[in-house]
Amino acid sequence: MSTLRNQRSDNIMGRYGYGYGGGYGWKPYVSVAERRRKAAKKLASLQKKGMDVLPVVIEGRKIAKTFWGVAWCDHLESFSDYSNRLPRGRSYVRNGSVCHLAITQGSIEAKVSGSELYTVKVQITKLPAAKWQAIKKQSAGKIGSLLELLQGKLSDQVMQIVTDRKEGLFPLPKEISFKCDCPDWAGMCKHIAAVMYGIGSRLDSSPDLLFTLRGVDHQELIAVDAEAALSTATKSGKSKQLASSDLSDVFGIDLANADETSTDADSVPKKRKRAATKKSKTKEPVSKKVVKKKIVKRKKKSSTDALTSGAVAAKRKAVKKKKK
Repeated sequence: MSTLRNQRSDNIMGRYGYGYGGGYGWKPYVSVAERRRKAAKKLASLQKKGMDVLPVVIEGRKIAKTFWGVAWCDHLESFSDYSNRLPRGRSYVRNGSVCHLAITQGSIEAKVSGSELYTVKVQITKLPAAKWQAIKKQSAGKIGSLLELLQGKLSDQVMQIVTDRKEGLFPLPKEISFKCDCPDWAGMCKHIAAVMYGIGSRLDSSPDLLFTLRGVDHQELIAVDAEAALSTATKSGKSKQLASSDLSDVFGIDLANADETSTDADSVPKKRKRAATKKSKTKEPVSKKVVKKKIVKRKKKSSTDALTSGAVAAKRKAVKKKKK
């Protein structure tokens, strides 16, 4: 029995490169503060080389607080392959040991502070096209989720679809591979476990990164949702009302007063035209004025001539009567 214990001790110490020979023992304990100090020094040198450092900062005891982060952690812990290994990383992620975590399409790269600054890489396969099509089909027509998607959020109905354990967006264990450059030979060391929890914390603030990680565009969900909503509104005969109300909300225009504004606009040029005609009457060319004056003079002359001729004729008649 003692022989077996000695063999186990030798194996455990051997994997770290320490043995009883030569005066070596267990690797000395390094405090959290000291680990952070060393990690900060190494990260500073990486920043000088152009690296954008994105640390995982957790306030309080809860690693994740929002639906997305909690759902990610619960999803991983639901698999027996991870349930016994993940707890090793909780204290690491809580005390700020995940100094850097970057999520891109199908990949997570992280720096974890241990006795050294270790590099963790996680690879996740792209979401199968059939699953993505099924998710889009099931979430189509959920108008409540359209606005939430535009705001970076999802309705409860769509959340249930995308977080389904087997058919949702979250990866299965067979779709995840990882590695760490620490000397621990375990399949999932505490540094990897800390990173897996760190992903959940990051999804709290940026849930859209889940779509990025799985290689799909959440805008496609919006497009499918909008098409379904438009077809439903058209069939029910409400598309015109919906369009007018949306325009009023978006542009701040009261469409009911559109006719009034148009009639007012028509009345303005009419007044201007009248004013213009009045001005044209008052301001006539000089030549026209001269012609009018001549015509008036002629009329007056003709009328006076008629009067004089009439008077002369009357006098002549009177003279003839006297002679008789």
